[in-house]
Amino acid sequence: MHVGASSRATCGACHFKGGGGDGVKHGDLDSSLIKPDHGLDVHMDAKGLNFSCTKCHTSNGHQIEGRFYSMPATKNHKLAMPMDNPSRIACESCHGLHPHNNTPKLNDHTARVACETCHVPVFAKKKPTLVWWDWSTAGKFKEDHKFIVKKDKLGKVSYHTKKGDLGWAKNVVPEYNWFNGVVTHVLAKDTIDDSRPVRMTILHGDRNDPKSRITPFKMLRGKQVYDAGNKTLVVPKLFGPKGSGAYWKDFDWQKSVAAGQEAAGYQFSGKVGFIETEYLRPVAHMIAPKEEALSCASCHSRDGRLKKLAGFYMPGRDRSINIDRIGWLSCLALLVLVGLHGAVRFITSKGRK
Repeated sequence: MHVGASSRATCGACHFKGGGGDGVKHGDLDSSLIKPDHGLDVHMDAKGLNFSCTKCHTSNGHQIEGRFYSMPATKNHKLAMPMDNPSRIACESCHGLHPHNNTPKLNDHTARVACETCHVPVFAKKKPTLVWWDWSTAGKFKEDHKFIVKKDKLGKVSYHTKKGDLGWAKNVVPEYNWFNGVVTHVLAKDTIDDSRPVRMTILHGDRNDPKSRITPFKMLRGKQVYDAGNKTLVVPKLFGPKGSGAYWKDFDWQKSVAAGQEAAGYQFSGKVGFIETEYLRPVAHMIAPKEEALSCASCHSRDGRLKKLAGFYMPGRDRSINIDRIGWLSCLALLVLVGLHGAVRFITSKGRK
C-alpha cells in the first residue's frame, strides 16, 4: 500500500512474524534485526555496514531472489563486485571461495561446509523462537469457559486454548545436515508413516553429492492433527463463524478437519488423530562477529556439534579401534627400540673406557 525503498522493517513486517508471531517461524529472523548491533549480525549492524535485506536479496522486476527450496536462486557462485547486478544471495558472491586470508586451512572447508555453519554458532540471540508446538492439547478452558493463557519465564505464551502447548528457546544451537539447496515437502496428498515422527521437510543432497554442504537448520517439533484413516496430513479449518466447523469457534477437531478438507478438495476418512512432526528451516542470518565463529574443536571432537552427522570420517570425532591399536603398538615398539639403543650405547661406551 506504500511504494518506496525497502528496509529491514518493511521486509520484516512479514518475514519476522511469519507463522503467527515474532520469531515463530524463523529462528534467525525476528524484530531484533530492525536495529541490530554488531554482535547480533555483522552485516545488518545499524551502526556499521547497515545492510538492508535487498543488499543480498537482489531483484529483477520485483522477483526477489531467495536461496533455497525447489528452485535455488544461486546456481553459480560468481563473485559480484559492488557495481555488478548478479545474485549476491550466496556468501561466496562477496567473500569468494577462499575468504580466510590468515588461516588458509579453513579454506579447505568451504567446498563441503556452508559458511553459516561456523559463522552462526547460535540463533534467536535476542528474542525467543518457537521450537515446540503441540496442537493436541488445545481446547482446554477455565471453569467459566474463558480461554486459558499461560506464559513462560521468557514472557512468551506457553499455553493457549486456541493453539495448545508452545515451547520457546533463546540462543539455540542449530541442527546440521547435508544439503544442496533443494527442499521439498510432505503434502496433504502424500501418505505418511504414522508409526514415527513425520519429517515434513525433505532435504536433498548427501555426502556423495558434490553440490551438498553441511548446513545449519532450525528444527521445529510438534504434534498436529492428521487423518488417521487415510494416513495423510490435513488442512483443518481454523477461522470462521460458530457452527462452520472453524476450530477456533467450535473447538471440535472432527468438524474442523472435515470442513477444511472439503474446502481444500481432499478426502477425509472421518478418523482424527495426532502425529508428531518435524520441520527444518535453513539458518542464514544473525551472522556473528568473526571472533565468535566456531573453533575447530566445536566439530572435531567426540561430542562436537556434528556427532550425529554420520556417513563420513571426521578427524577428532571418529576413531578405529584397529588403527588405535596399531598406533599404540607402534609407540610401544619405538620406546623399546629407543631403550635398546640406549642400552647398547651405554654398554659399548663402558667397554671403550
